[in-house]
This record gives sequence, C-alpha cells and structure tokens, in this order.
Amino acid sequence: MRRDHIKIAEHELIEGIRRKDRMAAEALYDMYSAAIFGVIIRVVQNQELAEDLLQDTFVKAWNSFNSYDASKGKLFTWISNIARNSAIDKLRSKDFRNHSNIDKIENNVYAIDEQQYVEINSDGMGVRELVEKLKPQDKVILDLIYFKGYTHVEVSDELHLPLGTVKTRLRSAINTLKSFFN
Repeated sequence: MRRDHIKIAEHELIEGIRRKDRMAAEALYDMYSAAIFGVIIRVVQNQELAEDLLQDTFVKAWNSFNSYDASKGKLFTWISNIARNSAIDKLRSKDFRNHSNIDKIENNVYAIDEQQYVEINSDGMGVRELVEKLKPQDKVILDLIYFKGYTHVEVSDELHLPLGTVKTRLRSAINTLKSFFN
C-alpha cells in the first residue's frame, strides 16, 4: 500500500519538528530524502552505505534540531550539510579505511600473483630502520598515521596533544626522513 507523500510549507515543517510532531518527521523525510540521498551517494559512491548514512542524517537532524537556526539558512541546506559531513566523516574514519583497504587487498591479491609482481617490503627497503632513527615523539606520530592509518585528529585525541603539535611533529619527521635520502 502506497501512501501519499506529505508536503507542507517550510515554516510549518520547522514548527512541527520543534514540537517533535510525528507527521512533521514524515514530511521532512518525504520532502528531502531523495535530494539528501543524492548528496550522500555523490560522496560515498556506495548504495548500501549511502542508505545507512541517509537514515543517520535524519536521526541526527531530528535529535539536534534545536541547533538549527532559520536565520542562517534554509532547512534543506542545514540537513544537506549534516549529510555531506556525515558522509565525509565516514570515508575518513579509520574503521572505514581499514575495511576498504582489506577489500582492495582481497580483490587484487590474485591479480598481483598472476602478474608475478615482486613484493616490495618496506622493512626490506630499510624504511623501518630509518624511522627508528627519529625522535621518539616523532616516531610515534609517524607510526600511527602512516603505518596504522590514523588521521591527524585521531592521533591528537589518542596522544592528548594539540592538533597543531601533531602536524608539526609529523612534518619534522618527514623532513628528517627526506634528509636521509639526500
């Protein structure tokens, strides 16, 4: 059974959401879900993930609606920003990157074997030995970011350091490694 889509004026929709009216929630979804899905799918390029993020977007919008300020922009713009930011955050998340990397490795392992590529081992190239020559504080940051896949923000949180300090130490470590090759 197909129900009719609900459409109401934006100011009525906003008032309904503020009152936590169920019909307003349905109208919000009916009016904006297709366009919001388009925003998300352009970022993540994965149907299943986009569907999950669409649901999360509307839950976040509903739960944080008190932060919406109509004087700063349209309701659609506010929700599309939530959707876009959620999609970008998902792609940047360590869990997503690790899962994606595992999928890529599994999908490509047979092709690599068939083409008989020589495996390049960073330890065999002496990279680990060079990293060991770094200052301990720089080594930890480089290890977390490049060998364990953390983002700068995640390293900042993990080590309880300001983000600027993490970036400065990483830059220092990279410059030190570059100097070994000159």
